[in-house]
Amino acid sequence: MTQAPSIDAVQQMLGEQGYVCGRALATVVFLSLRLGRPLFLEGEAGVGKTEIAKAIAAALGRRLIRLQCYEGLDAASAVYDWNFAAQMVAIRTAEAAGGADRGALQTELFSDEFLIERPLLQAMRPDPAGAPVLLIDELDRTDEPFEAFLLEALSDFQVTIPELGTVKAPEPPIVILTSNRTREVHDALKRRCLYHWVDYPDFDREIEILHARAPEAAETLSRQVVAFVQTLRTEDLFKKPGVAETIDWAKCLLALDVIDLSPEVIADTLGAILKYQDDIQKLQGSEAKRILDQAKASLEPA
Repeated sequence: MTQAPSIDAVQQMLGEQGYVCGRALATVVFLSLRLGRPLFLEGEAGVGKTEIAKAIAAALGRRLIRLQCYEGLDAASAVYDWNFAAQMVAIRTAEAAGGADRGALQTELFSDEFLIERPLLQAMRPDPAGAPVLLIDELDRTDEPFEAFLLEALSDFQVTIPELGTVKAPEPPIVILTSNRTREVHDALKRRCLYHWVDYPDFDREIEILHARAPEAAETLSRQVVAFVQTLRTEDLFKKPGVAETIDWAKCLLALDVIDLSPEVIADTLGAILKYQDDIQKLQGSEAKRILDQAKASLEPA
């Protein structure tokens, strides 16, 4: 199923898409592709769970289909819907023409012409480029009934539309599920998948990531940014900054022509790395300078 013959090839393949990952993550991606098993990724928000699906799709030349989960999401919303407005127009047209055959009209109304395909149904359709990548993002936002439905759908890779019948994928999609762990996902669904916890990267890997995603940033600034963010993650914050925030902050600093971090620059750009006012308030006054001094000290040779 996979075009990557080895774990090293997976790392290289993802690296070419600007996604830097360690061997453990590359291994579970390789196994997911080779065995055709869904991949379940858990971790804090902003550590790159969603991005890996995008990188895999781009690297393999496959279509990316994203199902963004939310509270109240049900099976119908994830699979299909009917275009009621178009159906009403067809009914009015048939009535105006007179003598419409009710059986024929009903068959026409519930045909592919009026079907709106949602992500799960789209992922079951054949694709000339090969099986698509189905990203089921932030599964922890949904509830247990949807999990149960999803477990069945991912077991058989088929969905049923009462008016049309069963649609079975000719080739199972590459499935990636993500969770920010705001609640526990049921064990039955996890057992269906290969699992990996995506953690914050260490200093060297985050530098690699920043080089890949913001290559224009000077080495000195990149190291200061990563050191500051990594030190910041050790603080008692409501929401610690993820890798996405590291990249965003570096790009903001570049836009401001910053070449060296200072407490004043940090105070002006905190909104790029912290998203809650309570966290921002904790870095007011001398706190930003304290963390910056600690970060710069960590960069000095031992």
